[in-house]
Amino acid sequence: MSSPAQERSSGVQLLSAVLLLLSLSGCLSMDVLVHNNIDALNGSTIRISCTFTSCYKMDVTKFSMNWTFQETLNDTEDRFMTFDVKKGMVPLRPERFGERVTFAGNLDKNDLSITLSDVKVDDVGIYKCHVKNPPDRIQGRGIIQLNVVTELPPPRDSTIAVAIGASVGGALALLILSMVVVKCLRRHRKQELISDEKMEEEGKLDCEGVAEEGTKQP
Repeated sequence: MSSPAQERSSGVQLLSAVLLLLSLSGCLSMDVLVHNNIDALNGSTIRISCTFTSCYKMDVTKFSMNWTFQETLNDTEDRFMTFDVKKGMVPLRPERFGERVTFAGNLDKNDLSITLSDVKVDDVGIYKCHVKNPPDRIQGRGIIQLNVVTELPPPRDSTIAVAIGASVGGALALLILSMVVVKCLRRHRKQELISDEKMEEEGKLDCEGVAEEGTKQP
């Protein structure tokens, strides 16, 4: 039979092993952060952001990353940028994007963003940011739907909003002023009442004094 001390020691070891497994379980995958939908103006330059969080520091000898493009979900994903240990981020697919795609991120900050210049209608599609950062076991992926518009939506008319804001502000100012005036009038009225009561009381005292003096005279 094991002693109580041995049982406590076994329990502590078991608890330590469980805590270790729990701490490691949070480091089996990563989070990739992107904007899922981007509207770009035709002919403009846009930034397609992709950042990731990981429990492990990036090791460039093991790190891998790819940007892919597909026109629809039914099409094959084509790589148009990849990570090379010696060259860093390397653009691909010159026949589609030419030199319009450039790396705009910062690997030291886990930023894998790109810039797409001279946006065209043909650029509409699905962009995916694939990241693998061992010892993270699961590859992270961010999916972005890029839409190209020929004109920006007209700015919303703020005249009505300004007029409403001015009206509400004026009403509030008038209400506050009215409250102040009413308060001042009430205070003034109260002071007048107190003054009248005081004068009346003093008059009574004077009358009583005169009466007392009259009764004292022979």
